[in-house]
Amino acid sequence: MSLDTTVSTTEPERAPIDLRSDTVTLPTPAMREAMARAEVGDDVYGEDPTVNRLEALAADAVGKEAAIFVPSGTMGNLTALLAHAGRGERVICGDECHIYHYEAGGASALGGLVYHTLPTAADGTLPLEHVRTALAAPRDEHEAPPGVLCLETTHNRCGGTVLPLAYLEAAYALAREAGVPLHLDGARIFNAAVALGVEARSIARYADTLLFCLSKGLAAPVGSIVAGPRPLIARVRRMRKLVGGGMRQAGVVAAAGIVALTAMTARLADDHVTARTLAEGLAAIPGLYVDLSRVQSNIVRFELTASHLTPVEFLAGLRQRGVLMGQLEGNVLRAVTHYGISSEAVRQAVAVARDVLGT
Repeated sequence: MSLDTTVSTTEPERAPIDLRSDTVTLPTPAMREAMARAEVGDDVYGEDPTVNRLEALAADAVGKEAAIFVPSGTMGNLTALLAHAGRGERVICGDECHIYHYEAGGASALGGLVYHTLPTAADGTLPLEHVRTALAAPRDEHEAPPGVLCLETTHNRCGGTVLPLAYLEAAYALAREAGVPLHLDGARIFNAAVALGVEARSIARYADTLLFCLSKGLAAPVGSIVAGPRPLIARVRRMRKLVGGGMRQAGVVAAAGIVALTAMTARLADDHVTARTLAEGLAAIPGLYVDLSRVQSNIVRFELTASHLTPVEFLAGLRQRGVLMGQLEGNVLRAVTHYGISSEAVRQAVAVARDVLGT
């Protein structure tokens, strides 16, 4: 039998530079090892030691009494809203928020809650005068009562903008005055904390409950956290079971979440640096527009202003050259930096974008 000694001259296919989202991150080697070694039990019985450790660690990280591990950010927001408000009550939120746009209307479909959207400013804030009006008790029986106020930081559709602490404090004061709980969609709260130069608990103090994801910039393969007062989290736990989120030997994935919280939060600053580099590079290309004032974390929101390419054609051109980005709507596009994106990858992505536009 002869051996084939032919040497291939074909270069191995390179992995794409994937800037669609920080949800595409892969677990780190430390996470994979922790998952393999995780001590597990039945979490529905409260007997998984790794899940219990993660929940205690997460609660402490954001300064809350208790926390619960859920499969996804969407489920975390949903169970929090169901725990706060009853059927026929209003979810007061921004018209650009993730809860309203990207969570399948779950609070309405499953909880009978009414979405009451307020105009979202470019920086992700809701005008406080509108918030005050929306929080007011109904004047008569024709009006649905307010059930929960929702804010978001960093703000996804606004390009990763960060709510200032003074704004959060003012909004929380209005909610408390009205006797309405405030839920914070803090999917990327650690990015917000890095951008503000504070601990995550300094943000979380202005929310009754909050959601944050382990599976975005923190690079865990799955899972999110809802944190808040112990009695409220007990209710969230019931809502988790109601919507099918009870897990058994979940310590296998919770172990990666522990690594995410202990080893991955500080490095988010690197993603902010690469996002700024990417934004400045894209802004210098004729045919693209970037509002650099809105690039505050790891998300770059930009517009295709060139007339000779449609957004679909531009994104297809990027893809053919090994760069993946996403479309928000119309000419508005998005790129997100994360654990898998190096400074060199960003420079390559900018060069590819320039090539696609022919400039």
